[in-house]
Amino acid sequence: MKTVTKSDFTHKTIVDLSHDFSRETVYWVTAKEFEKDTVFMGPTDKGYFYSAFNISTAEHGGTHIDAPIHFSKSGQSVEELPLEHLIGPAIKIDVSSKALQNPDYLISIEDLTDWETKEGKYIPDGSIVLLQTGFSKYYPNKLQYLGTEERGEAAVAKLHFPGLSPEAAEWLVTNRNIHAIGIDTPSIDYGQSQYFKSHVILLSKNIPAFENLTNLNLLPSQGFEIIALPMKIKGGSGAPLRIVALLNP
Repeated sequence: MKTVTKSDFTHKTIVDLSHDFSRETVYWVTAKEFEKDTVFMGPTDKGYFYSAFNISTAEHGGTHIDAPIHFSKSGQSVEELPLEHLIGPAIKIDVSSKALQNPDYLISIEDLTDWETKEGKYIPDGSIVLLQTGFSKYYPNKLQYLGTEERGEAAVAKLHFPGLSPEAAEWLVTNRNIHAIGIDTPSIDYGQSQYFKSHVILLSKNIPAFENLTNLNLLPSQGFEIIALPMKIKGGSGAPLRIVALLNP
């Protein structure tokens, strides 16, 4: 599958930040995994080829969006999310040199301010912030990506992957004005989180989260745009997501 293409229409490079959905798709250890059943595939009695399938999946698995209502009673559901918060200018903060050395790494306020110091600017208002831990290189190996191959409630305690610290999440909502956030791990909270405080902090401010992203290593630190369009599920707390980055020539 091609992950980077050139579009003559936009004159920009398109980078696909989405994993495929298949039997290999990584889901939360307590969530229903992806299923695809064949309705029909082959030649029909009228001579033409035809294929159709049924799919079944949890909202939260593979490359997907967490709508605010996922962790906020008054938060927006998937179909209520403003499109202008899902499409727009973005930045990338790369912490992979630290996170790949520590599967329990918590992205800190210092990581955010270090980006600002290096780039010589504050995180711009209305930005979509993408966090690169480097963990997408392990996908779909569950042991390396999640920390465990086990499933069920008992497996939750065995999850190990990086995430955003609650302190950094609070700093973002208090000091900056971002539209959305994304990460190349299964959750915006790290694997050992028990109270999902980063989710609560961000989603309570109607800041959606994109999880299980890929190809963030192909993006610059700034100067690109994101298009993140989830399946429009009415009342949904999340949905499968097709997300791409548009890079300038």
